[in-house]
Amino acid sequence: MNTTINWDDFAKVDIRTGTIVTAEHFKEAKNPSYKLTIDFGALGIKKSAAQLTSLYRPVDLIGMQILAVVNFPKKQIATMNSECLVLAAVGVDKETVLIQPERKTKNGLRIR
Repeated sequence: MNTTINWDDFAKVDIRTGTIVTAEHFKEAKNPSYKLTIDFGALGIKKSAAQLTSLYRPVDLIGMQILAVVNFPKKQIATMNSECLVLAAVGVDKETVLIQPERKTKNGLRIR
């Protein structure tokens, strides 16, 4: 996909730093996934479903700082409402690698 957007389009996307607080297998999900709770500082705790099972174990995710889009509407995924979209690079074999800040930052900082 190679769609050109303008600055106003990009400015609408609210990407923030957050730290994963809990991670557990999401047994009810159609595709292998984890249920995550993520601390976004002043924005609070948000839930997300993420297909990260090929490279990560739940215990490895706890405490990891990530980037996520926090202004999408809630999305029903199996039995939960996902409240944010965790950003990751997805390879040809659907191998999913989390996008992380280069160094630890305050939770909730906006990415620009």
